[in-house]
Amino acid sequence: MGFLVREMLSKDIERVQDIARVSWHATYEGMIPRAIQDCFLDAAYSTSMMNTRLQNSNLFVVEDENEVVGFADFSQVDDGDKSELRAIYLYPDRQGKGLGSALIQKGIEVLGEMREIVVEVEKENLVGRKFYEAIGFETVKEYDDHFDGHILKTIQMKWIL
Repeated sequence: MGFLVREMLSKDIERVQDIARVSWHATYEGMIPRAIQDCFLDAAYSTSMMNTRLQNSNLFVVEDENEVVGFADFSQVDDGDKSELRAIYLYPDRQGKGLGSALIQKGIEVLGEMREIVVEVEKENLVGRKFYEAIGFETVKEYDDHFDGHILKTIQMKWIL
């Protein structure tokens, strides 16, 4: 396969910040105003926030040709058998090559006792929705999410393992 999935290290923070920014702009252009995207990215992916995530979440990166090209962020919910996939992003030119699926599989392996994964996705993010559906997620609810003054149509999906 030529790629490697591993736990994220602090040395990966700058690259993960870049992946988040590039993939967000590619994914949400026309859905979420750029200024709102940038405001969110600056807060959610600041170096201090990334260091906090490294301590409190299960973060994985995928390397392709010795270069980090994607990441996933899992956090345990409730009693430990449920996890939230808080983020999974790849550079757009690396999508559709099995890297996202490999990141999810790594999360399942490492979290062990997990029986259910929950993810939220913007309704218009058809690429993301198709990816989740293809690996087994099903829609459980839809709602409006107030996102920095912008209304998002959010879909919550669940995958029972």
